[in-house]
Amino acid sequence: MAVTGDIRAGIIDVHAHWLPRDLLALPPGSPLGGLNDRDGDLFLGDLPLSFPTASMTDIETIVADTVKAGLGARVISAPPFAFPVHVPEQADDYITAYNEQLAQAVSSADGTLVGLGLVRLDDVAAARRQLTRLAALDGVAGVAVPPLAHGHSYGAGVMREVLGVAAGLDLAVLVHPMQLPRPEWADHYLVNLIGNPVESTTAVASVLLDGVMEELPDLRICFVHGGGCAPSLIGRWEHGWRARADVRRGSSRPPAESFTRLYFDTITHDPEVLRLLRAHAAPDRILCGSDYPFDMAQPDPVGFALAGGIDAATLEANGRAFLGIGS
Repeated sequence: MAVTGDIRAGIIDVHAHWLPRDLLALPPGSPLGGLNDRDGDLFLGDLPLSFPTASMTDIETIVADTVKAGLGARVISAPPFAFPVHVPEQADDYITAYNEQLAQAVSSADGTLVGLGLVRLDDVAAARRQLTRLAALDGVAGVAVPPLAHGHSYGAGVMREVLGVAAGLDLAVLVHPMQLPRPEWADHYLVNLIGNPVESTTAVASVLLDGVMEELPDLRICFVHGGGCAPSLIGRWEHGWRARADVRRGSSRPPAESFTRLYFDTITHDPEVLRLLRAHAAPDRILCGSDYPFDMAQPDPVGFALAGGIDAATLEANGRAFLGIGS
């Protein structure tokens, strides 16, 4: 277990972001350009991100905002454009720097913050080294990863093996979309409004239909944004699994059964969608999330979750279970 100290009592927000100022240049090969501060506001290249730089980079600001939101603790991970997926073989130094600074940051937060680190997804040996180091860093409970990398998800190959390493080291895995561009999503922020849910949905389907949870029953894996479109598609997947041999080829359990073993956060932006998620997911696998500090964040993560019928004690217990922290 990588979190050995106490964390503050209360609801845990498992989905928030942090990046130190000296790593704003982003990993090697990033096609987006680096992050930069302009008069206190954060930009991605020339694109304004619509929040203060301190909300992403300053631990004292993040701690204050966590307490103000009525949370007990917040789990911080890198923003998705900092995932080391573009030229991963050149990203080892960036990953090491991020993970070490993450451990220092959460240790300074007096039990208010927990960390999820970075890892390569292209090389199992490199990932094993990085995940083993993460498991030894106090205050770091796991790793944040994208749903897709180079056209692949977690059903097979290196990315599936990385999940196995994480499970073996008792590390939590948070799957966060990257807003991968497509021509038809060029306008109206559709790369986020449609793209993020679709990326997450693809990863959920990969994990379910390729039998990942059957092979790795102890894996603690969370899909943010309420699992994307997956709650509304699980019935369709279930029908396909029963009707077609090619759908059930990779799994021995129907997808609806394995769905109850996955964790999801509460960021759905719609009480009815949260209700649908609760109808399909296990009660002990739903986690409070905010997506702090982005503009698509749930502004009142505690109030939204409580209004959706999930009580505070359950949210806290679920968060601790996902992170592998005792109550």
